Amino acid sequence: MTALTRAAAAADRAQHIRQRADRPSQRRCAEAPAARATVRATLSGVQLRESGDGGTLEFVGQATVYEQAYEMWDMFGPYTEVVSEGAGADSLARADLDVPLVLGHDQLRRLARTTNGSLFLTESATGLDVRAPALDPADYDVAYIAPKLRAGLVDEMSFAFRIESGQWSPDYTEYRINRYDIHRGDVAIVGYGANPYTTSTLRQPAAATQSSRARALLEIALAR
Repeated sequence: MTALTRAAAAADRAQHIRQRADRPSQRRCAEAPAARATVRATLSGVQLRESGDGGTLEFVGQATVYEQAYEMWDMFGPYTEVVSEGAGADSLARADLDVPLVLGHDQLRRLARTTNGSLFLTESATGLDVRAPALDPADYDVAYIAPKLRAGLVDEMSFAFRIESGQWSPDYTEYRINRYDIHRGDVAIVGYGANPYTTSTLRQPAAATQSSRARALLEIALAR
């Protein structure tokens, strides 16, 4: 995408957006009008670990990164988007938080879920951290994705959420998400992404032997 096109999109945006706090219209992660609005984040340092008795697998990742710009699109054209550090704090604090870990944003391909204690979401200074400590290797979707993570064939994450608060930069080239709601959204293992900074790990609990670890480089891009 040329700088001229980006500048033209920003100029159109400045003429049509009423105030800088307005959310992006027709927000999506690619140029195609049918593209999803989710933010994807590239994973770095994926790892698969089996439990000491070989019974479960632990997945650790980062669904989006904070304070790192990635490209998005709206009805006017391309722009960069940044998720502010701490943007998910209010949503993650909900007692009834309901978020699944899924494959490819398919709600029927769930690997874990916050509501049954099999998925934990927390914020760190760098992003939205994801931990599923006891995935069942006998589950069809776990069995499907585990070897692909080991081999580095699948190496990105994404998260689906709703923007609650944000603001455009003065020149309308960048939108900063200051608060998002992930309740009844998802965190997903995906094939490709827009945000190239996140990390993900599928690993063995600490009691397991180190020889069972497998690492692969990942790339996103948090979602978003």
